[in-house]
Amino acid sequence: MTDQPFSAYQNEIYLNGMLGTAPEFPIDVADLEAAARERFAPEAFGYVAGSAGTESTARANRAAFERWRIVPRFLAQDVSVRDLSTTVLGTPMPAPVALAPVGVQGIVHADAEIAVARAAASVGLPIALSTVSSYRLEDVAAACGESPHWFQLYWPKDREVGASLLARAAAVGYSALVVTLDTFILAWRPRDLRTGYLPFLSRLGLANYESDPAFLAGLAVSPEEDPTASVLHWQSMFGDPRNTWADLAWVREHWQGPIVLKGVLHADDARRAVDAGMDGILVSNHGGRQIDGSIASLDALPAVVGAVGDRAEVLLDSGVRTGSDVMKALALGARAVLIGRPYIYGLGIGGEAGVRHVLRSLLAELDLSMALAGCASLQDVGPQLLAHIP
Repeated sequence: MTDQPFSAYQNEIYLNGMLGTAPEFPIDVADLEAAARERFAPEAFGYVAGSAGTESTARANRAAFERWRIVPRFLAQDVSVRDLSTTVLGTPMPAPVALAPVGVQGIVHADAEIAVARAAASVGLPIALSTVSSYRLEDVAAACGESPHWFQLYWPKDREVGASLLARAAAVGYSALVVTLDTFILAWRPRDLRTGYLPFLSRLGLANYESDPAFLAGLAVSPEEDPTASVLHWQSMFGDPRNTWADLAWVREHWQGPIVLKGVLHADDARRAVDAGMDGILVSNHGGRQIDGSIASLDALPAVVGAVGDRAEVLLDSGVRTGSDVMKALALGARAVLIGRPYIYGLGIGGEAGVRHVLRSLLAELDLSMALAGCASLQDVGPQLLAHIP
């Protein structure tokens, strides 16, 4: 990290242009996705870019951001220096942005979560590591170094495996836990079904399980000796549809730090989460990957914020693509946002450098957009900044 504003990345790009060097990676988000489509294996691109059913929820996520428009104010204050820093879940952050948990990153780049961790650390942003990562959680923590990192849990049916994963994460410095509620079973995803592609069946994304003593205790031989048995063992425990609100007590028993519930879209569920002692709510529809026809995350955000008040921190993911998207979510009450697909596209196109480019671009646009809207700090970003266009 440097003491320069995030917007300095714009000047860097223009200066390189004067010297005859065009940006190595796409600038526009649509171009980034198009480059990923060309670069990725077709099955991998379908897995990353696809969503449930007709993919209407993914479209709704973007439409929700389009309906809110920023109304800038000029000359109200000095905006020559902006302060984007904040603290979320006890984690100091240079900007209200974190990297969402995305599993099986090895299908787009061999360095996978290691590259992502290093890129995020270079700009100081937290990552949330997926349970189904391509590298062990210990290796990713080492790649993060002193940069903050959170752990995401797909709540396994085998509680001993779940407890072991959480103990390992706590031991190597993951400071917050993100519990995903909406993926106890996989949704109907036509892009993957057309090709019969599910990476886990090839042991991709199972690094945390196959290095876990509680998981290995359920196998007669090592995963290398019997790969099929390992996959079937994982498949038998990946999610647990029997869980209810009462089971959150088990999570709290096994995790001492902040806990965030990911996938909450209803105000009543947000209230129950806070009543159950949760520290945060991540308003999310899994990027449209779980329920076709679901409410957009941004549309759900105001009601959740109103229900929770100051009793827990509210975050948002799903559909975030630009710096102005981040501003809109913050203005509607989110403490921070998490991004997903864009950094995975950057990873597949350019490894660590590609991820860093995506993050720096998003932060530069956020920084510039705040200045142009008359905001010198996050305290200036509120509902008065927005107009709703039906």
